Amino acid sequence: MPSRWVAALAVYLEPRLLAVLCLGFASGLPLALTGQTLQAWLTEDGLSLGAIGLFAAVGTPYTLKFLWAPLVDQARLPLFSRLFGRRRSWLIATQIVLIAAILLLGAADPRHMIALTAIAALLVAIASATQDIVIDAWRVEMLDERRQGAGAAMIVFGYRLGMLASGAGALYLASATTWFWTYAAMAALLLVGVAVALLGPEPEPVEVPPAAPVAAGADHLRRAASWLYTAAIAPFAEFLQRPGWLAILAFAMLFKLGDSLAGVMATSFYLKLGFSKIDIANVAKLYGFFATLLGLFLGGWLMNAVGLVRALWVCGFLQLGSNLLFAALAQVGPDLAFLSLTVGIENLTGGMGTAALVAYLSSLCNLSYTATQYALLSSFTAVARTWLSSFAGYAAEYFDWFLFFTLTAVAALPGLALLWWLTRFTFRPAAPPA
Repeated sequence: MPSRWVAALAVYLEPRLLAVLCLGFASGLPLALTGQTLQAWLTEDGLSLGAIGLFAAVGTPYTLKFLWAPLVDQARLPLFSRLFGRRRSWLIATQIVLIAAILLLGAADPRHMIALTAIAALLVAIASATQDIVIDAWRVEMLDERRQGAGAAMIVFGYRLGMLASGAGALYLASATTWFWTYAAMAALLLVGVAVALLGPEPEPVEVPPAAPVAAGADHLRRAASWLYTAAIAPFAEFLQRPGWLAILAFAMLFKLGDSLAGVMATSFYLKLGFSKIDIANVAKLYGFFATLLGLFLGGWLMNAVGLVRALWVCGFLQLGSNLLFAALAQVGPDLAFLSLTVGIENLTGGMGTAALVAYLSSLCNLSYTATQYALLSSFTAVARTWLSSFAGYAAEYFDWFLFFTLTAVAALPGLALLWWLTRFTFRPAAPPA
């Protein structure tokens, strides 16, 4: 037994897992550059709150990336594909565009070139979302089933580190230099991902059979139609043919619903309870960040030690229990020690649940359509999480804090019920090639 747990830890030191960590860093780095960091820049330059709020729309590509994922999944880039392979060619090309877009955004002057700033920010978001498609496909295809749990933990671990670098790190830099050199430094950090793309291996190619045999002399229209079906329709058609596909999508939405409902109102709850902004920054942000990283690590370790199904059950119940700590904090009041306990456990269990959910979504991807199907699943969970959590503020106003957070724990039960149904009737750890 001890040797199995030690082996579950040793998997994190494997070269492919370390490469996943670096690519996760490259994936998370651009997010704050069009989000919180850009908002700080716009505020400093004196833009109105209305104009700053409109910039939130540049994040739309992250929720719609499944629309062009079929192109990334199946198309070959001229010259690049011959030199680096299908996945690495898209990764390198996307990172080149992303670095150029970040430099363009840094060179823009929001005060005098607001349109250019918006266009550059949108380009960064599009290139970043495309990079996410490729990185997720590369990770799923490079790791066997036993390593998917550790891979899920490492990709999110690296993602959070990238967000920290482009969030807090960029603000520290901007206080000492100009915004251009701050964004140039962030662009330079993306070279970590470029190095992995250049030096890392290419996944074993999985050929996708055409929808129907196409004769050698067939016209271009028939060939184009066949390719379009293979790229844009077959990935979704294959997924919809699986038993319980609707329950799978519902589970992807609901597994972290209770966590999301609590998280949406957490900062307002802390302030209303009487904690200062300094308390929140030190405990909820900094301490909570490291608790999340530890949770990601423990989630991957748990999956390697006991398997994905058991890990999902453990993480699901831990997430539910962490919400009850918020309800208890509402009764205790502004006690810093209890706040630390609540934030630590909530972030720890949330990180574990995230690692388990990412591993589960990865296991659902058919290797013939990895990029498209993972982009669909991850986009679906992101959009649903936003929509289903949007009423949390109204619920917090209607109920008192104790009852509100108790109800967020209850909101975790449908996800667990769906997990029971899936594991009993339809669960399959990995989809074979088409």
